[in-house]
Amino acid sequence: MLLDLREVKGSEAVVKRTHPAEAISSESGDEYSLISDVILELRISRDKERVYIAGQLQSELSLPCCRCLEPFKVKISRDVDLLYLPQSVNNGDSEKEITVNDLAVSFYSEEKIDLKQMIREQFELELPMKPLCREDCKGLCQACGINLNFKICRCDANWRDPRLETLKVFRSDKQ
Repeated sequence: MLLDLREVKGSEAVVKRTHPAEAISSESGDEYSLISDVILELRISRDKERVYIAGQLQSELSLPCCRCLEPFKVKISRDVDLLYLPQSVNNGDSEKEITVNDLAVSFYSEEKIDLKQMIREQFELELPMKPLCREDCKGLCQACGINLNFKICRCDANWRDPRLETLKVFRSDKQ
């Protein structure tokens, strides 16, 4: 899934691609899985070594709910606005304060940009901090683990510190 910059004729080009979900398979540490194709509509502008990519990325992900652990779908429609510089510019010789503009800079090598890496980065940026299947998700029972959205359990929800149980003999309930 490489974008060959030698194919960009002139100073600007439009790239429209659809990549199957399997081509951007999630890695073992990912919180999500792709459930639909990734649609890219990008405008690529080139100014000598600087490459600007602007456009939109669309797809659909499946995420586990952070309360009940049930998977749910999230539609992704993200605007992309990135600057790519040649890898040779990224030498890291001196300390430099990072600005907000530096966060949108990536690097390419051998006149090729890895679109798979760009897509995965954009997915990570779009993920919710606390993914919920719905706002009123009740989660799991802390005692038996049953999904409280579907069933009701009769477990005692009060937690007692086992380290303090021995002190109950000193407590006087007759007051």
